[in-house]
Amino acid sequence: MNTSKVTVEENGQRRYQQTVRAGAHQLLADEPADMGGGDAGPAPYDFLLTALGACTSMTLRMYAERKALPLTKVSVALRHEKIEIDGKSVDRIERAITLEGNLNDELRARMLEIAERCPVARTLSGQVQIDSVVR
Repeated sequence: MNTSKVTVEENGQRRYQQTVRAGAHQLLADEPADMGGGDAGPAPYDFLLTALGACTSMTLRMYAERKALPLTKVSVALRHEKIEIDGKSVDRIERAITLEGNLNDELRARMLEIAERCPVARTLSGQVQIDSVVR
């Protein structure tokens, strides 16, 4: 499996603005204005949703190509919110997957099963160990 390396650091441009480097790519992250940021880039949860949406779409595309399915387009809309269940705060992600192409109900159900198996969805649904150090 490919090991990815991402670095995130303050860039001094705005209060919360960060420069994100992922391989050869450079992006900005920031908090929205209502959270005290300058809204110069996606917020942290936006990046989390982006990872899930991109992984879902790519996984479905790979599966459709391997099985020669008539999938013409995939789009994924995501939303994150905090909800309360039994007095505890829980993160809830709503993922709406739109599949275009000549797919019957059986194929659509199978595609939903495949979406649940995308690596990022599996990571978010399982236990994650985060090992942190301060240098």
